[in-house]
Amino acid sequence: MQASWNGAVIASSDDIVTVEGNAYFPPEALNPACFQPSDRRTTCGWKGEAHYYNVVVDGQVNADAAWFYPEPKDAAAEIRGRVAFWKGVKVS
Repeated sequence: MQASWNGAVIASSDDIVTVEGNAYFPPEALNPACFQPSDRRTTCGWKGEAHYYNVVVDGQVNADAAWFYPEPKDAAAEIRGRVAFWKGVKVS
């Protein structure tokens, strides 16, 4: 699978975990040049606290368009550190 935004492939991997319809990519699948840490945090009742990345391509920023769970609850252990996308990022 690939994740792309603004005409660039930002992640690519055959090692995908799907949870609630979202494809979670392993961290090594990401193009590091396209990601900046974000201060945003949200909480999911069964997965835990999500952290976010801004996606950056050609100087354009898609704020908080990627998220991951660095320390998920036990029920979501399979997505520890994996990254999923929204906000216009195409995953196919």
